[in-house]
Amino acid sequence: MSTLEVTSPAEASTEPRIPAAQAAVGSVLAFGAALGVGHLVAGVVSPLSSPYQAVADAVVRIAPPALVEFGKSLTLPGLPVGRADKFGLLLGVGVVVLAVAALAGLASRRSARPGRRVVILLGLLGLAAVVSSPVFTLPDVVAPLASLGAGLWTFRWLHEKAMALAVDRAAARARPDATSPPGASPPPDTSPPGTSPRDPRPPDGGPPKADPDAGPGAAAELSRRRLLLSSAAVGAGAAGAGVGGYLLGAGVDVAQSQSAVATQLRPSSPAAPIPAGADFAAQGTPSFLTANSDFYRIDTALRLPAKAAADWSMKVHGMVDRELTISYQDLLNRPLIERSVTLTCVSNEVGGDLISTANFIGVSLRDLLVEAGVRPGANQLFSTSLDGFTAGTPTDVVMEPGRGAMLALGMNSAPLPLEHGYPVRMVVPGLYGYVSATKWLADLELTTFDAKQAYWLQRGWAQLAPIKTQSRIDRPRSGESMAAGRVTAAGIAWAQHRGIAKVEVRVDAGPWQEAQLSTEVSADTWRMWRVDLTVPPGDHTLECRATDTTGETQTAVPAPPVPDGASGWPSIELNAR
Repeated sequence: MSTLEVTSPAEASTEPRIPAAQAAVGSVLAFGAALGVGHLVAGVVSPLSSPYQAVADAVVRIAPPALVEFGKSLTLPGLPVGRADKFGLLLGVGVVVLAVAALAGLASRRSARPGRRVVILLGLLGLAAVVSSPVFTLPDVVAPLASLGAGLWTFRWLHEKAMALAVDRAAARARPDATSPPGASPPPDTSPPGTSPRDPRPPDGGPPKADPDAGPGAAAELSRRRLLLSSAAVGAGAAGAGVGGYLLGAGVDVAQSQSAVATQLRPSSPAAPIPAGADFAAQGTPSFLTANSDFYRIDTALRLPAKAAADWSMKVHGMVDRELTISYQDLLNRPLIERSVTLTCVSNEVGGDLISTANFIGVSLRDLLVEAGVRPGANQLFSTSLDGFTAGTPTDVVMEPGRGAMLALGMNSAPLPLEHGYPVRMVVPGLYGYVSATKWLADLELTTFDAKQAYWLQRGWAQLAPIKTQSRIDRPRSGESMAAGRVTAAGIAWAQHRGIAKVEVRVDAGPWQEAQLSTEVSADTWRMWRVDLTVPPGDHTLECRATDTTGETQTAVPAPPVPDGASGWPSIELNAR
């Protein structure tokens, strides 16, 4: 007959089990080591192959439209528009990894098996994110595989150290007086000359060794020291690997590359000089040209892709007669043109500031496509960025002789800033940026809209994206209080590739009053306006509207940016006293 063996509470309490906090911290350190090693290896192979970076990029690619729009609207103190969403996403991924790592540690207090499974699962997730990137190359698998290996080894190593401490502590609790029974004399001192009694350090100064006569308590203390040293080493190593990976990833000396090409950006067809009266900056409008440092930035890049001009090349392929491979030097050898162009983001709300103007230097994109030979039916120019972003531009717009579409190399007499697309970006006047202004250009494919959908089209934005006729009030500021009587209002209007013919302003839904327009520079740029109004004391509402050269007047019907740009009349509230 078999007997039922019952474990008493006292015996159960001695069962080896890693304390919860210790298990969670050890697991977090192991996961941190995995990410650090992955980041370090990626810095050598390709910065975008870092598993952490790749997972965040994958979130950008697969995020549903509602989440994308939430990210774009995210604001954080100290971060400009276009930066907060990236910081928030990277922070969010980090928090999720931290939580998963802690839970994996808590599940592994008795056995390392659950934690190892989680390491493998997340490692494979990182590998899948890297492999699924639009800019994946075979060497990119090295970083996620190294990360997975480092995670498994580090988790096992720290878990063994923590479990050894748990075993020693359990033994100490089970036999608290095993080495010193009541009334017994202490064991004789057999320590070698030159050491203190019970000193675990050998005479040669090597690492501490367990004293067989010291009992379970001393063994537990020794295990505790080993665990602390191991944890500190892993933590320092993870941090060092992460920093090293970041520095290696930023190893491309973009400033040196920009300096090397700066003197070669001499357009054979320069932009027309900016005439006097092109802006009303003294009355509160922006200056006509936007400084590079002030130019708006909206993109999906979590880390700016750094590529030296000497290392850059691009293919023009797909539905073409002749596939082309173009280097940066090839572009410099072509006739360079310079044009004043106003770029506008489709996310710009009515009255918003996601609009800027620069003199762009580059080569004719139309001429390049003529050389490649666009085949009939290729209605989409599908562009891919170095970071995997994609955009689809209507081919017929790019091929218009007077459109002025270009591959831009310079901006305001200097090489493109890195944050604005260095070494090469697209500029197509008259189209919203999400279909025309790919930065860090890496590839051009002639295809059809039926065959391929670019990033924003997958999220419900329009296929064709001509910029709408719009205007904005820059002065007075909404909510401003001023003296009653004569008030000067000023602002901007834009209808790229059509041009602005008229701007009208009214107070409190009264009669429209036509504003004075600044000197026109180009139909592809914004135009400033100003008007003198008579405002009596009290609270008032100012509205404006623009009319383009085709006779189309800015609609009063409000619409959000999705799917093809916001609309409505901008208005401000002011108080006259």
